[in-house]
Order: sequence, then C-alpha cells, then structure tokens
Amino acid sequence: MSSLTLWHRPFDTDRWVRDFFGPATASDWRTPAASRFSPAAEIIKDGDDAVIRLELPGIDVDKDVTVELVGGRLVVRGERRDEHTETDGDNHRTLREVRYGAFRRSFGVPAHITSEAVTASYDAGVLTVRVAGVYAGSQPQTIAITK
Repeated sequence: MSSLTLWHRPFDTDRWVRDFFGPATASDWRTPAASRFSPAAEIIKDGDDAVIRLELPGIDVDKDVTVELVGGRLVVRGERRDEHTETDGDNHRTLREVRYGAFRRSFGVPAHITSEAVTASYDAGVLTVRVAGVYAGSQPQTIAITK
C-alpha cells in the first residue's frame, strides 16, 4: 500500500501563533473579534519614493478616511461602516466574514519628510499613498575605522 501526498506544507510555528492570536495587541483582546478591522497593506519602493497601498473596498474615503503626518509617522485612520442592521426584516446574515469598525494603520517615515511630500489617491477600492523622497540618500556610507 502506498501513500500519496498531493500537497505538503511544513509546520510554521510563527504563522500558527499569528493566526491563533491575530495581529491585535493584548489590549484588543477585550474587544470582540467581529468588531476589529485592519486593512491589508503593502509598501513598495518606487525609485526614491515609498508607495503604500491599503485595501479599503466599500469605504467612502471622502468622509470616513484621513491621512495624516504626525510626529514622524504616516497615520491612516478611518472606519468601515456597517450599512445593514440586524433588524432589516428578513435580511438576516447567516455568514459574516466582512469586518466593520474603526481602523488605524501607522507607518514610520524619516524626519525630513513633510506633508508636501505625501500624496494620496483612491481607485477601485485601493488607497494609494505616495511618500516622495523616503529612500533619498539612504545608500550605506562606509565609515573609516581608526587605530
């Protein structure tokens, strides 16, 4: 008798811990899981610029999202509002995978970055924030060692 393995993924302890405990901090454990929402993000280096993309489908960015530069951090905050209520007649949800609620994502930026270097646009459910000049002058410089 032979054993056939169609797919094998080694056990990843770090991933298991992240999946089990989630990305929330210990203070968020008191909050029910259904109320937490954290949009997925990616940061891409584009020349000397950093491009941050956040998935925000179904959010009215004009009234529910702010992008701020606060104390050396780029802060994106907002809220995904639940348009439906539990008393919508016969339209009760039997499955809820979409997360609603307030969110806040924060990204460190170099001290020389000002608000003039930051632009934001929204298209097809993706908020794109470009921070110009983040990587300018970030090449390593060799320091001479004296004896």
